[in-house]
Amino acid sequence: MRAFRFGVQARAPMEAGGWQELARQAEGLGYDILCVPDHFDRGPAPMVALAFAAEATTTLRVGTMVLANDFRHPAALAKEAATLDVLSNGRFELGIGAGWQTSDYQRTGIAMDRPGVRIERLGEAVAIIKELLAGETVTFSGQHYTIDGLEGLPEPVRQGGPPLFVAGGSERVLRLAARTADIAGVNPNMAAGVIDERVGPSATVEATEAKIEWIRESAGERFVELELHSRVHVASITNDGRGLAEALAPAMGLDTDRALASPHSMIGTVEEVVDKLVRQREELGISYIGLSAESMEEMAPVVARLAGT
Repeated sequence: MRAFRFGVQARAPMEAGGWQELARQAEGLGYDILCVPDHFDRGPAPMVALAFAAEATTTLRVGTMVLANDFRHPAALAKEAATLDVLSNGRFELGIGAGWQTSDYQRTGIAMDRPGVRIERLGEAVAIIKELLAGETVTFSGQHYTIDGLEGLPEPVRQGGPPLFVAGGSERVLRLAARTADIAGVNPNMAAGVIDERVGPSATVEATEAKIEWIRESAGERFVELELHSRVHVASITNDGRGLAEALAPAMGLDTDRALASPHSMIGTVEEVVDKLVRQREELGISYIGLSAESMEEMAPVVARLAGT
C-alpha cells in the first residue's frame, strides 16, 4: 500500500513574492507537491509559475495538473518538461490530459475535436514525450504528429524522465493512463466542458470503483506500480459535515449521502476526514490527494496526520 501524499493546486494570479511564499508555505505544511492547471483564464502559465515555485523551495515537488495536450506540440512540451526537471533538480512531475474545458477552445479558436480524436491525439503525444524524455532519438509517424530523428535533450535528472501523470474521467483516457503513466488521475467525467451538477453521477464511489477497474484491467501486472490520484473539489473541516454536504449536494448533482462519500469531497472533522482517507485507500487504492490552495491551511491538520504514512 502506497504512503499518502498531498498536493496543492493553485491557479490564482499573484505577484512573484506572493507566489513564492505560497510555495514555501505548502512545503512547510507538509504538502508534497504544488501543481498548476492549464487554462486560458486569469491564472498563471503553468511552466513559468512552477519554475518560480521550484526556485523558492528545496524539497517541494512541482507539477502540472494537467496540461491540455491540444495547446502544445509534444516535442515542444518534452523540451520544456526536461528543462524544468533539470532546473528543479528532479522535482518536476508532468501531468497531461486530453483537454476538456470548452471555453478554453472557444476563446482561443483552437479546434475542439470530438473526445475520441482528442484522446487519440493524446495517446500519440504521450508516446512521443515518453521517448524524448528517455533521451531517445525519435522518429514517429502517426495520424496527428510526425517526428523525424529528433533527439530528446536536455537529459532529465531521473532516468526515463520525470514521473508522467495522465488524468481524466473517461474510460479511454483512464485505460491510456493505465498503460503508459506512472500516476493515474481518477477524475469525474467532464464531457460537458464545465464543472456543474452533470459531473455528480461520475463522482460517486460506485463510479470511481468502475474507473479503477478499467485501470486495473488495462494495466495488468503494472497496476501495482501505479499511483492513483483523486482531486478533491470540496474540502472543509467542520463539526457539521452532514449539514454542509446537504447544502452542497444539489450543486454537485448528488444526494447528501453520495456527496459525503464521494472521493472528490472531504467534509467533516479532522478525525472523520482522516478515517475516510484511510478507508478509501484500503478500498480503492487512492493514496495521492489533490487539494485546492484555498483549502491548504484548513486541511493542514489532516496532512500532518497522514502524509508519508
